[in-house]
Amino acid sequence: MITVIGSINLDLIATVGRLPRPGETVPGDGFTTAPGGKGANQALAARRAGARVKMIGAVGTDAFAGQATALLDEGGVDLTAVRASGESTGIAVILVEKAGENVIAIIPGGNGDVAQEDVARAAVAKGDHVVLQLEIPMETVKASLEATQAAGAVSLLNTAPFRKEAAEFLALADYVIANETEFDLYAEALALSGHDREERIRDFAARTGRAIVVTLGADGVVAASKGEFHRALGLKITPVDTVGAGDTFCGYLAASLEAGLDLPTALRRAAVAGSLACLKPGAQPSIPTAEEVDAALASA
Repeated sequence: MITVIGSINLDLIATVGRLPRPGETVPGDGFTTAPGGKGANQALAARRAGARVKMIGAVGTDAFAGQATALLDEGGVDLTAVRASGESTGIAVILVEKAGENVIAIIPGGNGDVAQEDVARAAVAKGDHVVLQLEIPMETVKASLEATQAAGAVSLLNTAPFRKEAAEFLALADYVIANETEFDLYAEALALSGHDREERIRDFAARTGRAIVVTLGADGVVAASKGEFHRALGLKITPVDTVGAGDTFCGYLAASLEAGLDLPTALRRAAVAGSLACLKPGAQPSIPTAEEVDAALASA
């Protein structure tokens, strides 16, 4: 079982020719809405990868709540622990340029209400895998990591979005997953040693005894664990929209590890899934199925 404790949003997505500079207005040529939130995205990715998944989170009582959880429900994610909040449903406002890059503003809404009581309701058991991100309160993330450790379960912490205060509890996670920008910021906050990123990645793993996974965009992913260093590549693609790639990677990595794959194999599968997610617009609509990922792996 994979339990995801995290955010649930509705994404409001506009496509533009290029991203605006501060104070500038640019014309757009498309608008859509899609379920999102890093927690929900990763839960759906793990489910599409073939895992049994439970979602822990909160949404409002507004019209956006049903839209935000629609694909999770259709996909078979267990939503019995998603509760109603007195706040609005979380919203993400996303601008996507034609080259595929994006900027995102988050309004937390009910995600800010996810509390330690919700963690207790998760009923995490030994051998489970728990996936977390940083779009819910930091005290809840830390309590979740502690509860996971106490239960003998495996924790995966995606360090997005960057929150400097999270540096103090990264070592509680069995797997820390960061993109290259986030890792460099945490490396500075933790005063990691090394002349380059690879040395600092190795230093984090050596200091903490935990696995560290760093995604590098088109250059794939690297990881350090138990004295070993791993590299994996995704697919060579022309991206349409990169907004769901990181969450797809995290969900597939969790599902692959939970299924018993070794870390190098899990990294490759997750990297290919992340690549495929860049070929369609939107976060959750772009997440590939296990069949699509396995076919891409076979052809590659």
